[in-house]
Amino acid sequence: MPAPKTPALTTDIIIELRDRPDVPIVLIRRKNPPHGWALPGGFVDVGEAVEHAAVREAEEETALRVTLKMLLGCYSDPRRDPRSHTASVVYVAEAKGEPRAQDDAAGVAIFSPEALPSPLVFDHAQILRDYLVWRQQGKLPAPQIA
Repeated sequence: MPAPKTPALTTDIIIELRDRPDVPIVLIRRKNPPHGWALPGGFVDVGEAVEHAAVREAEEETALRVTLKMLLGCYSDPRRDPRSHTASVVYVAEAKGEPRAQDDAAGVAIFSPEALPSPLVFDHAQILRDYLVWRQQGKLPAPQIA
């Protein structure tokens, strides 16, 4: 029996900088298409746990060593990535220090979650809206059916 064709598995990380007032978050400016601002993240390697991939991708793109705090959710709308169908496991993490753009990040910047840059790529605007609900209300919004 042939293996089923499934979406590619990815992970995205909302990095809170705990050593700064108001606990801002870190976004990267993408070097490769689609261009724009994004959460740090990337593809999970075969044989790699999603949690490990999240920590690895955060460090590869921002030079920050993160501690995962919680699972925000799984985002899998087939239209979330214009390159192909992906499903992303999204974590909230914390770090301290100064982020530096590395790997496929053309830039890195720190933002208040209430004042985000544009354009945000993929479905990261929706992910960050869900994160803001959690941050302000202490609860996750109900999953949305695409």
